[in-house]
Amino acid sequence: MAGCVTRVELSVSCRSLLDKDLGSRSDPLCVVLQDVGDGRWAELDRTERIKNCQDPEFCKKLVVDYYFEKVQKLKFGVYDIDNKSFDLNDDDYLGGIECTLGQVVSSSVFTRPLELKQGKPAGKGSITISAEEIKDTRVVYLEIEAQNLDKKDFLGKSDPFLEFYRQSDAGTWQLVYRSEVVIKNNLNPCWRKFSVPLQTFCGGDFNRPIKVQCADHDSDGSHDLIGTFEASLAQLQGAGDGSLMEFECIHPEKKQKKKSYKNSGIIRIKSCKIETEYSFLDYVMGGCQINFTVGVDFTGSNGDPRSPDSLHYISPDGVNEYLIAIWSVGSVVQDYDTDKLFPAFGFGAQVPPSWQVSHEFALNFNPSNPYCQGIQGIVDAYRQILPQIRLYGPTNFSPIINHVARFAAHAAQQGTASQYFILLIITDGEITDLDQTRQAIVNASKLPMSIIIVGVGEADFKAMEFLDGDNGVLKTLTGEPAARDIVQFVPFRQFKNAPREALAQMVLAEVPKQLVSYYKWQGWPPVKPPEIKQV
Repeated sequence: MAGCVTRVELSVSCRSLLDKDLGSRSDPLCVVLQDVGDGRWAELDRTERIKNCQDPEFCKKLVVDYYFEKVQKLKFGVYDIDNKSFDLNDDDYLGGIECTLGQVVSSSVFTRPLELKQGKPAGKGSITISAEEIKDTRVVYLEIEAQNLDKKDFLGKSDPFLEFYRQSDAGTWQLVYRSEVVIKNNLNPCWRKFSVPLQTFCGGDFNRPIKVQCADHDSDGSHDLIGTFEASLAQLQGAGDGSLMEFECIHPEKKQKKKSYKNSGIIRIKSCKIETEYSFLDYVMGGCQINFTVGVDFTGSNGDPRSPDSLHYISPDGVNEYLIAIWSVGSVVQDYDTDKLFPAFGFGAQVPPSWQVSHEFALNFNPSNPYCQGIQGIVDAYRQILPQIRLYGPTNFSPIINHVARFAAHAAQQGTASQYFILLIITDGEITDLDQTRQAIVNASKLPMSIIIVGVGEADFKAMEFLDGDNGVLKTLTGEPAARDIVQFVPFRQFKNAPREALAQMVLAEVPKQLVSYYKWQGWPPVKPPEIKQV
């Protein structure tokens, strides 16, 4: 899960701060704290103090670790600093706000009025926060071949592979890439195209020395050096568009021993390109909206909602597994959707007035406008509809998947990274239309959407695990494979005694990779691409 953590820099400015100093203006500083549970807050970072200023623009950025799959509650506090102590309790409080990191990163500029306490404004004071991901998104792509390498194996030719090292600031060499392809018995190898993040390759410094080492692979690990050369990325960039860059591969000991020694082969750089790889946050900050849809299983196998052993039974404290799943996943996703209107559907029930079985009926009984206001709206609609429908069957997933896919297909026709769709299906797992669902998922894998399935109850979820595709690529009945893995399945029972956030973290951890993989596959940059700061 830590895979999608990234770090963001928050730029903070304030306007019209309260004046607490007699005879001069306040000396503000801003601190950011994160909710660590049980009403406790931990400081993450603070800005510098600016003297005599009511409209400060802080120079120091606040650095925060970001996880898409968590609701990260933050508190920003602005203080008037009149002493040298680190403790802020002895300083005047000029106001603060509470928000989530998701709200900040999904707004290009996030401005809120400052409050001294909830509901009490801090005069006309306001705070503005903008986020930027800390990273260099550029990637180096290299295609390399060699000619006339020295023969190292007694019986056969060499099995050459490459290693790239960058020079650290201390002058030591750090390995940044080892070619995965070892070409057996070949003195003129051509390695597969590969890529290394620019930050890893040279720290963004195009003139930093890079050492390339070519060695003969031995299965016992005692690889023999064929030769080495040094170059910078700036030199390697001379390759491409038909022109090759050639470097002599030199074995230092051979060079010392033999006066007639020329080289141990030639390494040829066929192409060296630098491309930008966008991240999840690039797309979200660049204007991509995430649309959240819920599908709820109302089939008979759930049990009569009035009976305490039914999965739809609402306990005296007002919850059941369906509601907990809606709350925990929805509370994360809602920060990325500006209108907070979420379509919610049920399937597998007989619906009034005709009592026909429906596989995609609006939870609010309004098919022309199935949108619920916020996650609370979905919860309210669910509670209201339960006594009005008859749980029935069969359990068909494909209609609701195809319903969301129609919207995703319409968004994809725009040819921009502006809309991505997440469908949450909550089910007791007894699926009837497995073949049609496989087809629907394979079709949807070519669209900007992800599907999360939460299995409630104690059923055997083998069919759900099959749809997840983690044990191999999901295929249709006719053998067509999914273009990308878009389904994440989680059984709720694994999270029964875990904190509510744990379920959301598990099911949403894959979404950033799925979103990026779709737009990368299409070759679509963010609607507003980030400006690359040259190092």
